[in-house]
Amino acid sequence: MEAIVLCGGLGTRLRSVLKDRPKPMAPVGDKPFLTFIFKYLKAQGVKRVVLAVSYQYSKIQNYFKDEFLGLEIAYSIEKEPLGTGGALQLALTLTQQKEIFVLNGDTIFDIPLKQLKLENSKLCMALKKMSNFERYGCVELDENGFIKLFKEKKPTKEGLINGGIYLVSEDIFSGFYLKDKFSFEDFLQKNFKKLIARAEIFEDYFIDIGVPSDYELFCSLEKTKDNALSFFKIT
Repeated sequence: MEAIVLCGGLGTRLRSVLKDRPKPMAPVGDKPFLTFIFKYLKAQGVKRVVLAVSYQYSKIQNYFKDEFLGLEIAYSIEKEPLGTGGALQLALTLTQQKEIFVLNGDTIFDIPLKQLKLENSKLCMALKKMSNFERYGCVELDENGFIKLFKEKKPTKEGLINGGIYLVSEDIFSGFYLKDKFSFEDFLQKNFKKLIARAEIFEDYFIDIGVPSDYELFCSLEKTKDNALSFFKIT
């Protein structure tokens, strides 16, 4: 099993916390947040990780080097920020498998990765059931589990949000004319029908540290080793 972790974000909303480091290196206790993603990937059976890096990438590279927790690491380095789509397109040139998991470097979604299946699709997305939110858009599925609609962000009582984990085919971008810099989320919303994109729904633990309140919540959970975080069992 192989994964790409998108680590190029600037972390603008966390600037008061991050100061002089990239967002995946946000401190949680005495460890960077990215450590917990590696622990999760190890627990899921992933053997090789490609880190898609950009902003102050040397700080990530110097900390994790070429191996961490027994996982092999390769670095896809953007000379300039390429957006999530451009970063993924570049990182795929370094992968070795036909199917690759893709994760965000600022999100934990504690799902069983092996439940994501491509079948005849180019992409399978992990969705999270969520109540009373306005920070995320919603995804709607048809009766067979294929994506049929993306909804814009707005106050929502209950819905399915994109959990930020995907299983993608190595040739997901084949046949599309794309610039070097683009948003993967925009690409997906425009082309989900061509990709025959499908999704699986989960209710597992989810947190996105992109805003200070959720970052502080994760730090407090780590301090108490909250039982919801199964990946903390990995030493």
